[in-house]
Amino acid sequence: MGSEHSDDDGHAHGGGDETGLRIFLFACLVAGIAYGVSWLQPEWSRWAYGVGAVLSVAPFARTAFTKALKGRPFSIETLVTVAVLGAIPIDAGAEAVVVVALFSLGELLEGFAAARARSGLSALAKLLPSQAVIEVDGERRTVDVTTLNIGAIMLVSAGDRIAADGRIINGSSALDEAAITGESRPVEKTVGADVFAGSINGDGTLKVEVTKDASNSVVARIGDLVAQAQASTGPTARFIDNFSSWYTPAAIILAALIALVPPLAFGGEWATWTYRALTVLLIACPCALVLSTPAAIATGIATAARSGILIKSGEALEQLAKIGIAAFDKTGTLTRGHPVVTDVAGQDTLKLAAAIETGLTHPVAKAIVTEAERLKVAIPKSTDVTIKQGQGAVGMVGGKQVALFSPRAAGSLDTDVAASIDTLERAGKTVAVLLVDGKYQGHIAVRDEARDDAKPAIAALNALGIRSLMLSGDNQRTATAVAQGLGMEAEGELMPADKLKRIEALKAEAPVLMVGDGVNDAPALATATLGLAMGGGTDVAIETADVGLLKDRLWGVPDAIRLARKTRSTILTNIVIAVGLKLVFLVLAVFGITNLWTAIIADTGATILVTFNALLLFWTFRPTVVTEGHAANTRA
Repeated sequence: MGSEHSDDDGHAHGGGDETGLRIFLFACLVAGIAYGVSWLQPEWSRWAYGVGAVLSVAPFARTAFTKALKGRPFSIETLVTVAVLGAIPIDAGAEAVVVVALFSLGELLEGFAAARARSGLSALAKLLPSQAVIEVDGERRTVDVTTLNIGAIMLVSAGDRIAADGRIINGSSALDEAAITGESRPVEKTVGADVFAGSINGDGTLKVEVTKDASNSVVARIGDLVAQAQASTGPTARFIDNFSSWYTPAAIILAALIALVPPLAFGGEWATWTYRALTVLLIACPCALVLSTPAAIATGIATAARSGILIKSGEALEQLAKIGIAAFDKTGTLTRGHPVVTDVAGQDTLKLAAAIETGLTHPVAKAIVTEAERLKVAIPKSTDVTIKQGQGAVGMVGGKQVALFSPRAAGSLDTDVAASIDTLERAGKTVAVLLVDGKYQGHIAVRDEARDDAKPAIAALNALGIRSLMLSGDNQRTATAVAQGLGMEAEGELMPADKLKRIEALKAEAPVLMVGDGVNDAPALATATLGLAMGGGTDVAIETADVGLLKDRLWGVPDAIRLARKTRSTILTNIVIAVGLKLVFLVLAVFGITNLWTAIIADTGATILVTFNALLLFWTFRPTVVTEGHAANTRA
């Protein structure tokens, strides 16, 4: 047998390759010859079936011997070999030949199904073209993708796949990134925009400067991470592996007792009870049970990758299905991350505020400087600017101390000023108070609009029974105003350390998913039960957190949880199928109602059922598609 996939019980699922097909055809040929000889010469039938059984089971006996030497004596090949050889002395050779043929067919079908479960990886590999057209000294050259160096200039014609990650230096086009980020619509790209290897160019011609070699492209690294995730085991799989390690020996002991106790203690027929014991042996391998969880996990992770959701491990996928609370960072996650100035009160407020905020990276600082530049305000020079954690910024401008603080850090304010600030904050705006030499000078309000997909995505989470909560460093009134518009709870005025404490407290109530950009809120993502980074297809989404969204869309959060829950449901269904069929046929075997070939059908059939049931995830799950403001799932 091939070795495409192997489980702890030693059952290798490689029957989808040429070796598996040859073994199946050989078993069928031997069975056909044995039945032909017995029909032409009935007196030779016992020998024909016996020799046929030995010849056809030989490949499996060899595999069983090899695995036994490696410390795995309870593989299904061992059980099949013992059952087939044990059937010959009790005149059940005809059934033994059929058992081997059916088992070979089952292995072939299982190999095919297992290969389909891993098809997502091969699909990712096919996204990368083998060659690229580059420009060298004004000439076009076709080169192997593996020889592309950083800085090379690729020429990408309409309809071509981009061979390596890069940045557009000439041209514009709409790129199809569906296979990488899950975005169903073409994305407009122009000079300066980053592009991903595997994207399909639309109708424009592009010049792209290579920024990463082929082996380090986004799609290549996604493939590596998905492969690692599919190879990982979750808690359910580990439990089943431990269970099967004693289940199979117990079943073998049961078979031995069935063969020995009735004849020795009650005078039963040796042939009858040996036959029943051999039937139990064929049912004994927990192959379907062992496959029930890994098959679903592998398919779930591949399905997620196809949908633009990168799940780092089987354990993360199982944990995602249990999430009860989703905590969100505000700026750049629930909002667009590009606040704009909406209100300015006080003389020279914008000028002095811009002087203090120039060079700072906070979104509010950028908004103030941008507004001053837009209005062509002359921004004076500032010195000795320092950041006051949780308060704001302070520095010297024109010999005076100028501070831009949050209202709660600005000290006591006149009643009318406090009322004005209160009104602005209740409207969902963030207010900064300008102090000159410790005295109130004015205030500025900025507003960061909520993302278009935030409200429907939160509604989808609510429909899943998940409590959504905004954790913000902004003041409570502003946070509450934004959150109420989205249909969620809010906790404001949280310092970074406060966020971590709040997440720890929430974890005592239910498993917590923290959603952020993966950079500024990395500690919070690490503290939560699971962290989800919205990286928009960048390195952030790939390298940080337990779950990464390759497309910067909030719909990926409920989609990821929905897929995780469907995967969990598939795992439970698979376990019921595997255990249920085993129990039914074990009882039937003990009472002599079933026979050898139906036993092998039960074992192989259960394995095929759980694998194809897992594949239903890949075939039926579709991420939410948003068109003209309306969201829909094309399938469950």
